[in-house]
Amino acid sequence: MKQLFKTMRPFDYIFIVLAIILSFIPNVITAYQMPAEEEEPQIYANVKIMGNVVDTFELEEGQEQILKTYYPNPGQYNIIEVNDGAIRIKEDNSPDQIGVNTGWIYRPGQTAICLPHGLVLEVKGEIAEDDPLILP
Repeated sequence: MKQLFKTMRPFDYIFIVLAIILSFIPNVITAYQMPAEEEEPQIYANVKIMGNVVDTFELEEGQEQILKTYYPNPGQYNIIEVNDGAIRIKEDNSPDQIGVNTGWIYRPGQTAICLPHGLVLEVKGEIAEDDPLILP
């Protein structure tokens, strides 16, 4: 070890310190570019009829109730309810009522479908890290 220090010159120490300082520049740049606070993930629901998005609702906690009726075809209706960060098919006149029985959906990836009317509710957005994985 002593022999190593004997072979080094004064400018070698300066270059070593400079190299150590320069190695931290990427960390400083990354920290500067990242936002100070993480924003909450935006969660929204798309209402699709026959594959076309006809409406989009932002899902937020504390949201007031919204009721909206859709008429996909003559003689068919679907009533969609949005309330407190969740959405559901409240009522429709399909024979099996599968979409109505799905209930409230609020996590990205969840869907409610009324197949006879071609209506699909789909929740989209970023999945929070603390949410459990939803498997079929």
